[in-house]
Amino acid sequence: MPNAGPIESPTDPFASVPLPTSGVSRKPRIEGLPPGVSRDIFGPQDRQEPRPAQGPSNPGGQSGGALPPVAPPAQPWPVNGKEPPPQPRPVFGAAGPVERPPAYEPEPEPPRRRRILPGLLVLVVVLVALAYVVPAVLMSGSVLRGTHVSGVDIGGLTVTQAADKLRNELGPRLSEPVVVDIGGKKETIQPDEAGLDLDVVATIGQAPSGFPSPEEVWRGLTGRTELEPKISLDSSQLARTVEGIAESVDKKGHEGRVYFAGLVPKVRQPQDGVLLDRDDAIRRIGDAFLRGGGGVSLTLRPSKAATTPEAVEAALNKARKAVSAPVVLTLDGKQAQIPPAMIAANLTYNSDGSGELAPDFDAKAVLATVERTLVDAAQQPRDATYDIVNGQPVLVPSRTGRGVNDKLLARDAEKVFDQGGDRTIPVRLGAVAPAVTTDEVRDLGIKESLSSFNTTFDCCEPRVKNIQRMAQELDGHIVKPGETFSIYDVVGEPTVGDGYVEAGQFVGGRMANIVGGGASQFATAMYNAAYFGGFELVERTAMDYFDSQYPAGRDAALVYPDTDLKWHNDSEYGVLIKTAFTNTSVTVTLWSTKRYDEIEAVESDRRDIVPFRSQTSSAPGCVATAGQQGFTIDVTRVFHQDGKALKKDKKVTTEYRARPQITCG
Repeated sequence: MPNAGPIESPTDPFASVPLPTSGVSRKPRIEGLPPGVSRDIFGPQDRQEPRPAQGPSNPGGQSGGALPPVAPPAQPWPVNGKEPPPQPRPVFGAAGPVERPPAYEPEPEPPRRRRILPGLLVLVVVLVALAYVVPAVLMSGSVLRGTHVSGVDIGGLTVTQAADKLRNELGPRLSEPVVVDIGGKKETIQPDEAGLDLDVVATIGQAPSGFPSPEEVWRGLTGRTELEPKISLDSSQLARTVEGIAESVDKKGHEGRVYFAGLVPKVRQPQDGVLLDRDDAIRRIGDAFLRGGGGVSLTLRPSKAATTPEAVEAALNKARKAVSAPVVLTLDGKQAQIPPAMIAANLTYNSDGSGELAPDFDAKAVLATVERTLVDAAQQPRDATYDIVNGQPVLVPSRTGRGVNDKLLARDAEKVFDQGGDRTIPVRLGAVAPAVTTDEVRDLGIKESLSSFNTTFDCCEPRVKNIQRMAQELDGHIVKPGETFSIYDVVGEPTVGDGYVEAGQFVGGRMANIVGGGASQFATAMYNAAYFGGFELVERTAMDYFDSQYPAGRDAALVYPDTDLKWHNDSEYGVLIKTAFTNTSVTVTLWSTKRYDEIEAVESDRRDIVPFRSQTSSAPGCVATAGQQGFTIDVTRVFHQDGKALKKDKKVTTEYRARPQITCG
């Protein structure tokens, strides 16, 4: 505009707008500020005056019109996904000071200590795990470290190494003998005689092995594990040894008895004895060995006779009368006399178990001599058997006959010898069947020699009589198909009355004199005949010591009643036993039908050689013996047919003990 003057710019943006004043202060009063403008731009205020509320239209305002709406306060940006707390919205132009909305502050970070603690815990766990795992891995697969057996350290060794170390270091310490005292008589028992053995497998089995537990790792690193050695005893071997000792110390009592020497009656008075308590001895000796050797006293038990001297005297008077005259047997007008000498040879007075002596008359033996006078030989029975004629078995048929009843004759004669009375005894004949009939042996297939075995011995010793007597008793015996043959089932207990004598024999490693001693020689011949005959072997006990007269691994001991020889006829044919003997040998031959072309005994090499020891004995009855080393051998029986091995038995292992060399001083 041409008349207009220059326009000056105001320094105060509100200078062009008249502001209301207060009655107290003449300073202009700001009723409202533009959005986003703080009151502080006007400097500090002397005092705060209450500000009347402004509505949408306020008559006190200079403008006379409504102010623009107050802008909402600025909102901070959300932090960590959280909304800031809601703030009150101020009303533009409201009285009072305008308060600045508080700024939103994010949550404080956790302290550093809280972040480090989990890491430390993980580190500790890892270190503890390594402290267990590392030594556990090093210890696994071996015996736990710190393991000792009676002072021998086997910790950290493999099972094989530990076993070898125990055998080498601990084994010799368990070889101490036991000295037994039996009524002042001392005997030394070596560990092998008791079957003493260190069971290394069971001993090591007590030790922790494999992957160790934390407790075992700690004990292996810081402690010591003590184990007791496991010792085993062969009870059967110890029982045989004790039996051998008993045979040398027993003082067997005996009952009273009256017998005859010719026509003169003799008296054996009853006598008490003492016997070794076998069961107690086995227990005490076994305990002593398990303690590591030493001495032990054994107990002798009294053995009291039942008969009395008065009963023996009464029987002596009866015996004198028994041979004062002959006894006459009568049958259908025929007579047979039993003279006093024959009565004396077959009559004894023995204990009846109640304290008295009763007559015992062998009527069967008497009839073998006098029966022919009463009965024709053609009428007597006969068992079926075979004779070997020109190398071939020939059947001898059985025959039923007639004969005097021997049991009735024994009853009637014993009544006369006990009570006296008429010495004429009528006898009766009866049908007597043979023990073995022809039909039983006719079709048994006994036609050829299956096997034969011979053993030799020194002449003229007492045992020779026993060998020959056993051969006589078994000659001609027939074993039927399916039967099990037993020597003692056939011959019974060897007794002096049956023709056996006392002879030396090893019993449990001790030489003892027993009736029938030395018959193991015959048993060995029988065993080998059955062995090469191809029959099933049922029961056989090897000798304690090896004897060069017998085949190694194929000998057979025989001691009545516990040590027998048995074999089973598992063929469909019968088996005839034939025996022959001289003063230096015995032979057993089996006749039947062959089932195999050849039977072979395959022997292993001898192993586990044990040298014999030497000792001197001054004991009464000492028997000098040559030393013989001990060893172990396996024998396997192989059956051949049509040029090839048909089958073989399970191998039989025999362990021979070292026989000491005894010098009698």
